[in-house]
Amino acid sequence: MESTAPGGSRTTNPSLRKDLARLCRWQARVAVLESPRLGPIVFDSEQVIRFPAGLPAFEDETEFLLVAREATAPVVFLQSVLRPELAFITLPVTAVAPDYNLGLSPEDHRQLGGEPDAGSLLALAIVTVGPERRPTANLLAPVVIDLARRRGAQLLRPASGYSHAHELPLPCS
Repeated sequence: MESTAPGGSRTTNPSLRKDLARLCRWQARVAVLESPRLGPIVFDSEQVIRFPAGLPAFEDETEFLLVAREATAPVVFLQSVLRPELAFITLPVTAVAPDYNLGLSPEDHRQLGGEPDAGSLLALAIVTVGPERRPTANLLAPVVIDLARRRGAQLLRPASGYSHAHELPLPCS
């Protein structure tokens, strides 16, 4: 049996055929997303975070990537895989409120696909900039991700006392 090697040449070497098949499987899992805001993002399908219910007002957006850049730390971008123009600016809730209490309920566990290990959870607050150009973080409904399961949900904390518009300090210029 012949296989096509890189460059279009054919090979009958079984070992090379096996390596080419493995390379093709690996390449099938890797993609490049062209984000207008973040530039090209190379990712593996195993990096995709699935949101079965989407996010409020974005219910059809069910696949996202976490994009962290050293230059913008601690900001984490929640980049849609399906719509490259859609990326949310987020901050870890503990960067906004160091004593933040997530307090997951059994319903929250169900949305995340089961009871997560405490060390596998990442809770992010979506950041918005209002008309006064003051940034705020939504601590009332954090985006919670079970990194081990690669599954997430935006979870409402109605009795928490947290705000959907927690003011963030402006950086000194």
